[in-house]
This record gives sequence, structure tokens and C-alpha cells, in this order.
Amino acid sequence: MTLALLPFIALGRFILSGIKQAGSVALFGLKALMGLIRPPFYFGTFARTLVEIGFLSLPVVALTAIFAGAVIALQSYTGFRQYHAQNAIASIVVLSITRELGPVLAGLMVAGRVGAALSAQIGTMRVTNQIDALSTLSTNPIKYLVTPRLLAATLALPVLVLIADILGIFGGFTVSVVKLGLEPETYINATMTAIKSSDVFIGLVKAATFGFLIALLGCYHGYKSRGGAEGVGSAATATVVSTSILLLLFDYILTDLFFTI
Repeated sequence: MTLALLPFIALGRFILSGIKQAGSVALFGLKALMGLIRPPFYFGTFARTLVEIGFLSLPVVALTAIFAGAVIALQSYTGFRQYHAQNAIASIVVLSITRELGPVLAGLMVAGRVGAALSAQIGTMRVTNQIDALSTLSTNPIKYLVTPRLLAATLALPVLVLIADILGIFGGFTVSVVKLGLEPETYINATMTAIKSSDVFIGLVKAATFGFLIALLGCYHGYKSRGGAEGVGSAATATVVSTSILLLLFDYILTDLFFTI
């Protein structure tokens, strides 16, 4: 074996490892989805996770959306005033928030807050043998721990994103009227003209996809964690990193699918 082949060997092993990991995650998700069509369904776990993801994530998502809309308005004004096109600020804020920043920022915030928490919870159960205890009690651990969390995250993210869209537009409106001196009626009319139900709907589709990915990867890394407290910490870190990357990847894929047809 020559030294010239070593980089290609390393690249091949990396690609094969990535394919194996992707297949493992896909099979894990398929097992969890099968739990939706086979009774019983653990409604208590679903309800607790829905509150944790939806209600408790609302403050951080709301603040992020408001300031995102405000910053977009400021940056748009800086460019548009050179061409006396300040009235286009409302359109830019609406399109940016509903199509991209609402789903993406909400997804990243929830990934950092909830994804790591899910991984740590299930990882702690794994290293303390609680998952093995569930199997001993004839309870399917994936169906009990993963399936309700997948459904809760998939349903909660679109609601959070819808709220983020409203607050992001409100943030842009507030800055445009109070700081930039635009007429409120003119801004509102421009907003109502620019907003489209299709943009909002596609943003919600993105949000549901992101919610599924966050719960899937959080549960997967926690379920597969080993090595005590250090393993749980590594699983939480891997969840945040992998989820953030996949959210951006799927955001590009969905944007290319819906907006370039």
C-alpha cells in the first residue's frame, strides 16, 4: 500500500461510516414511526413533551423572531433608501420571516434547547440501565420513549413557527414605524399585499420537518449513548451539532424544491 492511497482510503472509510450512520438513524426512525400505528400510545409522554417543546420554548423563539424582524427592517432600510424604495421594506421582512428565518431560527433555537435535553434524558436512562429495565418489563423502549417525542416535536414546531412569523413581522413593523419613520398604514398595506398563504404554508412544512429531525436525532444519540456521564455529554453535543447541520441542509433542499419550480 503506497502513501498516495492513504487519503483515498481515509475518505472511503469516512463515506462508508456516514452511510452506515445514516442507515442506522433511518431504521431507528422507522421503528419509532411504526409505533404510531400499533397500540398502545403513551399519551402522558406525548403531552409532557408537547408542553416542553411548545410552551417552554416559546420565550426564546419569540425573542429571536422579534429581533430578527427588527434587524431585517434596519438592514433593508440601509440599502433601499439609496433608491428611495423604503416601501419595499415590508415585503422583504414578510418574505424573509415566513420563508426562511422563521422556520430556521425557531428550529435552531429548539435544537439547542430541546434536542440536547432529549438526548440527555434518554442518554441518562441508557447509562443507568433504565431502558434495559423497560425491556425487562415487556415495554418497547422505542415506542415508549421515542414515538411520543417524535409526534410532539413534529406538531409543536409549526405552532412555534407560526407565532414566530407573527412576532417577526411585528418586530419589523415596530422598527420601521418608530425608528425609521414609515407610515403605519402604508407599511400594513404593503405587508398585506406581500404576504402569501403559500409562503406561510411552506414555512410550516419546513417547521414540521425540522421538528421531526430534532426529536429523531436527539432520541437517537441519547439511545445509543454509552460510557456514563461523559457519554451522555457527548451525545448531547452530537445532537446539537448534527441537528443544526441537517436543519440547514434540509432547509436548502426544501427551498430548492418549493421555490425553484
